Amino acid sequence: MSGFLLIARNDIKRQFVQPFAWVVLALTCALLAWQFLVALDAYLRIVPKLANVPNSQGATDLIAIPLLRSLSGLLMLIVPLATMRSLAGERRNHSLPLLLAAGIGNLRIVLGKFLGAYALVALVVVIALAMPLALHFGTDMDLGRLAAAALGLLLYASALTAIGIACSAWTSHPALAAAAALVIGSFLAMLDMGARFQGIDNALINWLSLSTHLEPFLFGLVASVDIVYFLLLTTLALLFAGRRLDGLRAHG
Repeated sequence: MSGFLLIARNDIKRQFVQPFAWVVLALTCALLAWQFLVALDAYLRIVPKLANVPNSQGATDLIAIPLLRSLSGLLMLIVPLATMRSLAGERRNHSLPLLLAAGIGNLRIVLGKFLGAYALVALVVVIALAMPLALHFGTDMDLGRLAAAALGLLLYASALTAIGIACSAWTSHPALAAAAALVIGSFLAMLDMGARFQGIDNALINWLSLSTHLEPFLFGLVASVDIVYFLLLTTLALLFAGRRLDGLRAHG
């Protein structure tokens, strides 16, 4: 098995033998389930008034998309917690030199850590998607739009995870890594809103925002520019983390 896959597998096992991952999953599921049930109750109350609206459109717009939009906000908090110990924990426990000496390669170490943390984040997305999908048997949910939203959220989570790994590579304090990842992710998410508040709605600063590229997916629009944005951000963050490991290796 490739070195980065071994690192990813070990990190996944490590996460799920500790209570942290289970607590995060439980709290996230409880919060999303509460919102889902509230939205479902509201939908059932007003569905008789939606005679002119297709059943799939009403259920998708009133239940599924608000739930997934809320998940994007939760990921801003969950991902820094899932990534903060990836490399910072190794440095704190003085086990990073052993990892660097294993002959795996810095980028492979970073990629393994990324996959190990992303597994937990992707599981959160899958669990959230299962809630509106459960209504497909009774409401004829718009599966195409849900698939686009799922793709967007997974790409969005990938970018946040890579940012978290990069932050974790630059400090030996997991809490500081989580705080840095939260600040950077929040800044990128709010760029568009801040620019629009200043009357800027079609500039580079709008394009750089995470929300600018996530929203089209939630509306069922899959564009190559949005996919490239998330993949590019993920790649740059992982390369940045790899560069940091290069510096740590050079300094012994």
